Amino acid sequence: MDRRTFLLGAAAATIVRGAPASSVTVLYGDRVVSVDKVQSDAKDLWVRKTDLPRINDFEVKPQGACRNDLCIPISKDLRRGEWFNLSGFARKTGEAVVSDAEARVWSFGEIPVMRGGFLNSRVAPDFAVPDRAGRIVHLSDFRGKKVLVVTWASW
Repeated sequence: MDRRTFLLGAAAATIVRGAPASSVTVLYGDRVVSVDKVQSDAKDLWVRKTDLPRINDFEVKPQGACRNDLCIPISKDLRRGEWFNLSGFARKTGEAVVSDAEARVWSFGEIPVMRGGFLNSRVAPDFAVPDRAGRIVHLSDFRGKKVLVVTWASW
């Protein structure tokens, strides 16, 4: 049985068991997670921050959404009290998202930076930071040039 057949079968079984109307099934990697309390529409899926580790091993910290020693800065529009915009975070990280509103299933692909493909290609993933004047600068602006990236964190 291939992964897609297994995951879709497991999602269907979860839905058929009579999950509450406010719940959704989230497919991430090899996981099938039923999330009871969500806020969703056709575009976005908001989950409680406390459910995030069960879904994709990330947790919201002051420095961003963190998984092990990787932290991805998140903007305020991805947070709303106890809620976290999971689909908005996926768009920010370049992750594929597919949803079926009728079946109440959301499927998330792999986060490209987590895949590590940039190690094989020797091309760093693109990111954006403000320069000293406050203008946003993208690493991709310097493609073909040698770049020294110096970072610092207070924690």
